[in-house]
Amino acid sequence: MAKLTKKQKEALSKVEKGRIYNLEEGAALVKEVNTAKFDASVDIAVRLGVDPRKANQMVRGVVSLPHGTGKDVKVLALVTPDKEAEAKEAGADYVGLDEYLQKIKDGWTDVDVIVTMPAVMGKLGPLGRVLGPRGLMPNPKSGTVTMEIGKAVTEVKAGKIDFKVDKYGIIHAGIGKVSFDAAKIKENAQELISTLIKMKPTAAKGTYVKSIYLSSTMSPGIAIDTKSVN
Repeated sequence: MAKLTKKQKEALSKVEKGRIYNLEEGAALVKEVNTAKFDASVDIAVRLGVDPRKANQMVRGVVSLPHGTGKDVKVLALVTPDKEAEAKEAGADYVGLDEYLQKIKDGWTDVDVIVTMPAVMGKLGPLGRVLGPRGLMPNPKSGTVTMEIGKAVTEVKAGKIDFKVDKYGIIHAGIGKVSFDAAKIKENAQELISTLIKMKPTAAKGTYVKSIYLSSTMSPGIAIDTKSVN
């Protein structure tokens, strides 16, 4: 087991063992216990009372965080020539079609989000083995397959993220940076959680939001009171 540094021990001591914090306290504490020497990401893990193996209990969607993620999101717009100007104007980092399809085929995936048009999806199908495992395959449900290319690029750049429950029933998402004010971290977390609550599958029985944890890169997890976010 890796030995904890003095800073990590100090950070761990600030998180009371067994204590469950309200969201406001947790948002402030996640900044305080950060030990990274860079502007670390703030992550949230929400465990839901669903069985993701059942299609009627799958929780997947998108949310626009009011304060963005703090991350410079690299967007690739795979579009036909008539949509290139719209994509560039909206701030897409890479714009084109066949040249980028070939680059992806050759193994290039240095982007965070791919936005495309319905007519192009047929060309992306064969690249599913490359894009799928990296979470880069565009999807109509996440708004990344659309004719409104400019709007899609703008929203992604502004902090729109997509989420999907994993096989353990947990939603993982980055909701900011430790340089954010505690209030912004709290509001971003609230926006995601309220979106999840609205998406509760009718087939889900019992407690829906089972646990919530906030953490930053290399920092201890902070348990959040689920009642404080309803």
